[in-house]
Amino acid sequence: MFSPAAAAQDEVNEKGGFGRFAQLLLPLEYTNWVEENRAHVQSCYIGDWTSLNKVSVRGREALKFLAWAGMNDLSRFEIGQIRHHIQLDENGWIASEGVLYRLGEEEFVYTAGSCDWLCWQLSRGNWDVEIADISPETFIFGVQGPTSLPTLEKATGESLRDIGFNRTRPARIGGAPVRVLRTGISGELGYELHGSADDANEIWSAVVAAGEQFGIRRLGFRAQPVQHIEAGIATNGLDYLPAAIITPGAPRQFRRGSIGGSFVPAQGITDYFRKPGELGWGPRRIPPHDFLGRDALLAEPEPTRTLVGLTWNRTDVAEVLTSMLTGEELPEQMELPRRLGPSFDQVLFAGNPVGVSTGRTLSANLRATISLGVVDRRHAAPGTELIIIWGRPGTPQRRIRATVTELPFKPDNRRVDVTTL
Repeated sequence: MFSPAAAAQDEVNEKGGFGRFAQLLLPLEYTNWVEENRAHVQSCYIGDWTSLNKVSVRGREALKFLAWAGMNDLSRFEIGQIRHHIQLDENGWIASEGVLYRLGEEEFVYTAGSCDWLCWQLSRGNWDVEIADISPETFIFGVQGPTSLPTLEKATGESLRDIGFNRTRPARIGGAPVRVLRTGISGELGYELHGSADDANEIWSAVVAAGEQFGIRRLGFRAQPVQHIEAGIATNGLDYLPAAIITPGAPRQFRRGSIGGSFVPAQGITDYFRKPGELGWGPRRIPPHDFLGRDALLAEPEPTRTLVGLTWNRTDVAEVLTSMLTGEELPEQMELPRRLGPSFDQVLFAGNPVGVSTGRTLSANLRATISLGVVDRRHAAPGTELIIIWGRPGTPQRRIRATVTELPFKPDNRRVDVTTL
């Protein structure tokens, strides 16, 4: 139920609160969510993503299978490279997506919110491939922010400036082997550490000690998902539901919790699904290789909706936040910095539905309430004013003005040239 680094984390979990990230309980806050939310912009943080599923994919046809299971072109997939692997169902809906990296000619690792869909697809075919679940034996720590590089260089005792964006190589921390991945979930310079669960406590503590002079903060679960919205990254299970959930290919996804927000699906569960083009993941031309869902993409025109940022009107948000201090009818309150679960809100233009808002969050970095939106393209121009319906059906709903904002909300610093730092 707890991270393999729980002993090191619990020493400083003074508030004693926990949040559920999939199957694990993580500290909600180490200091406070505002300070922790600002760390990836001001210095760096260390956060725990061990809850992500992880599988090893090996075999003579491993690359061929992965190319068929995902829409990404893997024809130039080099050893040590990282790819965003987007997996579709037969209808072209996103069924799963995550990070795929190549360790050898016939060896890969895939990490995602769930790997069930990939495993199920393998079981339905006749591939010379072996998949092994390495989740219980592997930790994933994120170290993100402008001082993440000097922190990890001090922890490893070596230069890491040879690791380009979306690249990975092995290193050691305190004698223990780790794999360093250069990623960018925060929209800033950042890395992931993958290693043996047996070494998790020691490595967590070593990174914290190395980062003290660089202002490192421990990132609690309460602030963990805020950075995704700031960076304009839609998250599986929060900003959309994967199509895998209506198949045997997702037996362990979303086992508890409910969907919040004002949006009422007209077509059923598929209203929560997304096509890759709606989230900005669709290529300009559909890759030529054969992959699951390709025929569905070819048969459809360009999506009519697109991903945008939404900046919520300060006055309208303040009226909801201060409603507890007035005698008016109480609307549904806003969890801060955001709801720890999926929430979908109806978006209107001139009184007509034009899309859905997700991930409403209060960003301490932007000093604003922001969200992602999948809206009709004709209303997606930056500066367009839309209306978001706040509050679940049956509650005293409020209309909140929101302005379409170009993504990401803050500068994208993921690909900074570290050789010049």
